[in-house]
Amino acid sequence: MERALMDKLVEWKNSPRRKPLILNGARQVGKTWLLKEFGRRHFANVAYINLDQNTAMQEQFELGYDIQRLVSAFQFETGEVIKEQETLVILDEIQECPKALTSLKYFCEEAPGLAVAAAGSLLGITIHSGTGYPVGKVNALDLYPMSFREFLAATGNAGMSELVASNDPAMINSFAGKITPLLRQYYYVGGMPEAAAAFLERGLLEDARSIQNQILSDYERDVSKHLSRTEAEYAIAAWRSIPSHLGRENKKFVFGHIAQGARARNYQSGITWLEQAGLVTKVRRISKPGLPLCPYADDAAFKLFLLDVGLLGAMVRLDKSTVIGGGAIFKEFKGALTEQYVCQQLVSECGFTPYYWSAENSSGEIDFLAQGDNQVYAIEVKAEENLRSKSLRAFKQKHPWVSAVRFSMSGFREQDWMRNVPLYAIPSKALWSPEGER
Repeated sequence: MERALMDKLVEWKNSPRRKPLILNGARQVGKTWLLKEFGRRHFANVAYINLDQNTAMQEQFELGYDIQRLVSAFQFETGEVIKEQETLVILDEIQECPKALTSLKYFCEEAPGLAVAAAGSLLGITIHSGTGYPVGKVNALDLYPMSFREFLAATGNAGMSELVASNDPAMINSFAGKITPLLRQYYYVGGMPEAAAAFLERGLLEDARSIQNQILSDYERDVSKHLSRTEAEYAIAAWRSIPSHLGRENKKFVFGHIAQGARARNYQSGITWLEQAGLVTKVRRISKPGLPLCPYADDAAFKLFLLDVGLLGAMVRLDKSTVIGGGAIFKEFKGALTEQYVCQQLVSECGFTPYYWSAENSSGEIDFLAQGDNQVYAIEVKAEENLRSKSLRAFKQKHPWVSAVRFSMSGFREQDWMRNVPLYAIPSKALWSPEGER
């Protein structure tokens, strides 16, 4: 499977200011495969070291940061001859050995010609960020579940993948009949690489669901592994409540919806854990659409989305015929899958930090706000072709400087005050171009 981040890895390899790389991401999003494939394509050889339960290698880091000794240990461990500019050294599950994380500082300073890439749990790396994290001595990239574009390429639709990212709205509209069914397929399969691979092997959607269920079980085991029993119970309860929150008309996360009498102080640390682990995206409410958006964010009011739309469907046991069939899914789940999909596309494809806005004393709400280059985008999400946008129009009238965007199953459509964009074309260059270039 082709991952878009491969191009960034090549840029890192060729950079004259290259430092050791940390590839961040939640568990099972494909970090190990991507680094190995990168090494296979772009280096003479790869020295791969997995630090999970690897006592011998962990002891080498405990002995100190003599780079020559560590490189010799890597060679003994892997059987590979390590040469600068020719070998990619991969330190996998680096969170299991904090001193290995610290060692990246010394590789940066004493062996800048050696290509070292580390991968591990986003949570584990975050925890150590204040205790030996090599600040300023590493490069970092973030890996997410496969985007819809990557899914298209993986399923043999590379041409469609390029089309939805193009600057050709008319051409995109003309192929809507072919792309829309693939989007519904993506809603079910999602972007977890193993689930997608299972689906592709036999073309059976249920094979993807089996993998998704296993991933969900593994994530809950991770919670229990890293937190105390009480903290784990709160974190898992918050995690399991996310689908019910997203299924409501008002998707704001309310602690009282987890359990009767639930209090924020009991669950906040668990939610922080889920966010640090990369399992959820917290979308905070903003008070007004000023530039930059961050200072107007309210940490006490937020929505929670999962890392992957396929996992959301698995959590609520959505049937494949419901998803692939179309309309019924959105009546049953109130567009939750669609907003989940849009959220993760904004993050993974567009590099945005999404927010939302809601009125203090009315039902008005803008599903997402995002900050681009000197531009605020106010985004409304429609699951099908319902093009009524009362809240978005009112918001635009009050804040005329924002760029109003509506995502729906309808095609590209320009209006005097907003632009409608097909859900499958979120990464389109035609969407995110500055106002003056439209």
